[in-house]
Amino acid sequence: MSPFRLLLFCFAWLTFALAVGAESTPAKRTAARATRAEPEEPGITFNSVHVDGPYIAMTFDDGPSATLTPKLLDLLAAHHIKATFFVIGENVAEHPEIVARAAREGHEIANHSWSHPNFGKMSDEGVRHQLQQTDDAIKNATGKRPRLLRPPYGSITAREKRWIHDEFGYDIILWDVDPYDWKRPGPAVVRSRILKETRPGSIVLSHDIHPGTIEAMPSTFDELEAKGFKFVTVPELIRMATPRPSHPSPQPGGNVSPSTNGSPSPTPSPASSPAG
Repeated sequence: MSPFRLLLFCFAWLTFALAVGAESTPAKRTAARATRAEPEEPGITFNSVHVDGPYIAMTFDDGPSATLTPKLLDLLAAHHIKATFFVIGENVAEHPEIVARAAREGHEIANHSWSHPNFGKMSDEGVRHQLQQTDDAIKNATGKRPRLLRPPYGSITAREKRWIHDEFGYDIILWDVDPYDWKRPGPAVVRSRILKETRPGSIVLSHDIHPGTIEAMPSTFDELEAKGFKFVTVPELIRMATPRPSHPSPQPGGNVSPSTNGSPSPTPSPASSPAG
């Protein structure tokens, strides 16, 4: 090989080596970043729970109502159903005996704020005051402090979830079944929507301050029971949580659960779901 061709070959090889090195360096850096992923935040928000059986949680917001909540408690007792009540502090202070009865009969009493404001638009101190007042009212009525929070309208920021969980110990409970009973569509529609949307692990939202909701419950409970569903409180449902399989399989009750196992989930917006 002539000196000129040898020099040309060396130059071409050096150019190729530099090009390969330039391309490989970013890839190595990307791989290094991928191995330093931040640890996941523990799940404190639930809109449903992945369970192995046909278990669901019925939840009722905004009470207690002086006339409607006792009727609902009678109905729940007749069906041997334990429910979860997300109560408004002002109403608890006005009707502590109703809340005391619900707790005595085995229902879960949980915090739904003092006056139903939008937490997502409030200062930390304002939210803290709403929670503490209601926490105290529930403690005075039942002898126990609540362990769950449902933010009004489902409106809450990720940062609020963290500090509320740290300070109060609350899990944040949303829902995956919403019959929009606050729009008062009538008992038949409320029942139909609940029956259509409920799956194993569902957290069903409704309100014990609307007459149509209470009217819908007897046949709703009957038909849910006929489908094989079993009723538990929200804390009981959370304790039943199982890891989600990689390929969902049919569960008892003939349904496939679309739920999450305690992982943070999208928060319903006040515009789309002013119920909460």
